[in-house]
Amino acid sequence: MQGAQLRRLSVLLRPAVVHIDARKSNGRVSRDDEQEAGSGVITNLADEVVVITNRHVIHGADLDNITIRLDDGREIQPSRVWTDADTDIGVMLINESHLPTARLAEGDGVQIGDTVLAIGSPFGLAHSVTLGIVSAKGRRDLELGEGGIRFQNFIQTDAAINPGNSGGPLVNLRGEVVGLNTCIASNSGGFEGIGFAIPISMVMFVARQLVETGTVSRAYLGVALDKTFTLATAHKLGMTRPVGARVTGITPGSPAEEIGLLPNDVILEFAGNPIEDDDHLVSMVSMTPTNQKVRVRVFRNGQPLSLEVTVASREAFEVPQ
Repeated sequence: MQGAQLRRLSVLLRPAVVHIDARKSNGRVSRDDEQEAGSGVITNLADEVVVITNRHVIHGADLDNITIRLDDGREIQPSRVWTDADTDIGVMLINESHLPTARLAEGDGVQIGDTVLAIGSPFGLAHSVTLGIVSAKGRRDLELGEGGIRFQNFIQTDAAINPGNSGGPLVNLRGEVVGLNTCIASNSGGFEGIGFAIPISMVMFVARQLVETGTVSRAYLGVALDKTFTLATAHKLGMTRPVGARVTGITPGSPAEEIGLLPNDVILEFAGNPIEDDDHLVSMVSMTPTNQKVRVRVFRNGQPLSLEVTVASREAFEVPQ
């Protein structure tokens, strides 16, 4: 039963997956320009046909030096490109109609233990399909890429992901894209059983804003957080275990100050979502539309407390780098 289902899904999804070649100039006239190969997935977004991929696949390449190879063998070039360094997401606008598009999952689309397919071009081998399961969700604080990926909430999978798979889809057994394959944890540069994908909810939060406005606006709360919230600290605060995000400081004039958040408050829930740790809160806030009212549940002086905050725009508080 599963074998037939996997064959059907592979045939169904293949036309919506593309191979990407990007030639990146080193700034000099040279034959040694960097060549990057990756994958992408075709979808409809804001009434446009786009290819979603990873930023690191296409960043640094001019439009004329990006080639998108379709399933039927045709090669096309994007008419416009947007990227977001904080999530390693890239979007390319293509002036083609009547192309097959992938179906995207609503919300997360997968749970731990679910079977998934990774589709892409490992080592340039286009439309390769590998099988695995979701090993974990919510992987954060990973050291990835040259400059790092600031906002993380990765799906971990044991479906084989290798160089060239970047930007390809991770798909559930309903044929829905649940993530964008991004990277591997490896000492050798090859697959060792641990791969990571960006959840489709995060992908679309970023991609939709890039296409509609050309930039990504993220919410801001205005708290400094404890990176090493220990059991001993939790006990001192009257908690049985170190769950949630412990506040260590408040930004003046921020939404956190306006609602009276205090150092040693522990944020337990944000917008109805239980908070696991500091990185989880950062990820949740980054996925919240600006100027939205959000319910925040905190632990203070041994008691739970419910507050409502209107989050601001991160750009209004951060100093440009």
